[in-house]
Amino acid sequence: MNNLTPEQHEFVTRYLTSLPEAEQAVQIFAEHFCADEYNANECARLINIGQKTATCSLKAAYEIEHEPLPAVGRLTLVLNWSQQPVCIIRTSKVTICPFNQVEPEFAAAEGEGDGSYEWWRDAHMKFFSQYAEEVGTEFNEDSELVLEHFDKVYP
Repeated sequence: MNNLTPEQHEFVTRYLTSLPEAEQAVQIFAEHFCADEYNANECARLINIGQKTATCSLKAAYEIEHEPLPAVGRLTLVLNWSQQPVCIIRTSKVTICPFNQVEPEFAAAEGEGDGSYEWWRDAHMKFFSQYAEEVGTEFNEDSELVLEHFDKVYP
């Protein structure tokens, strides 16, 4: 909780003090979803109302940025684009899957667009192609994704 703004710290503290003392010593990540203002705010809204219960990311990006993969039990303070706290989620499942093997059920759990697999596939193909270029890797239908399911835990 070292790099949180005062507003973010207060939000997290309210959540942690609602837990039994043994569960209060946890690490919480703070981040917004997506790479632009509209989508970051929309994802935060969808998570907060319970429509978005999953997300995915390019596995190669974790390797390039020397970041650990997300793990079950990870807590994330979901921020909007302005870095204001929206809610807290807990990762409930993490799997690795090639892009071309993502199931329609996962796409639906992402809760974005019109909810169809076709919308998910087109939007993510476009996003990951651009993102891969930005971070200096390649993206194709066989590229591995990190699929995360999560539950909103606060508020």
